[in-house]
Parts: sequence; structure tokens; C-alpha cells
Amino acid sequence: MMMQSLFARATDGEWMTTPEGNRRRVVAHTEELMVVEFAFEAGGEGWLHSHPHVQSSYVAEGTFEVTIDGHSAVLKEGDVYIVPSRLIHGVKALSQGRLIDSFTPSRTDFLTSPGQPK
Repeated sequence: MMMQSLFARATDGEWMTTPEGNRRRVVAHTEELMVVEFAFEAGGEGWLHSHPHVQSSYVAEGTFEVTIDGHSAVLKEGDVYIVPSRLIHGVKALSQGRLIDSFTPSRTDFLTSPGQPK
């Protein structure tokens, strides 16, 4: 692994539009771990879905209603949630905000799926 790939800057990563109309950028990744920043406008949603990856999310900005396995909570800046593998989960932005998500292993679909730069 090249040393430069162990560090990421705030300007690294290309913003892409998600299928739900939000934005995301892969900040840093290895095969074992990926960090992704998501940006939401007020009312934006991350549709209910599941994946085999374990996910940890930090609310960097804003307020979100987070649903995991049928249970919901309102989380605000500084709060964190964890999604175990394969549980159905989603979010709704109650205000404009950003989430910093970590996935293990990496979401290789985020590296290969077509997206729209924004």
C-alpha cells in the first residue's frame, strides 16, 4: 500500500449524486475499511436497505431520524449509530446535514457503481 493512501484531506474524493438524490464521496478506503461522507438537504432520505457490511455512522452536522431493524431514534450532531450486518436501516434528514460512515469491509460497489459527479 502506498503511504499517500493512508491519509485523506477534506478536499479528497469526488462528490457523486446517490440514487436517492443526496451526495456522497468516498474519503478513504482499504479492502478492510471505507470512510464515506454523505450530504443531505432537509427532508433528504437514505432509503431503507441492507448490506453485508458492518456500518458505523457519525452525525457530523444536522439532525436525522435513523431507523435500524424497525427501531427509530432522532440523532443530532455528535451522535453515533452502528448497523450490524444485514439489518434493514435508513435515515431521514430532519435538517440539512452530513453523516460520516465507516464500512467494514469496504463497499466496493461505491467504487464501481455509476454515479453522477456533482
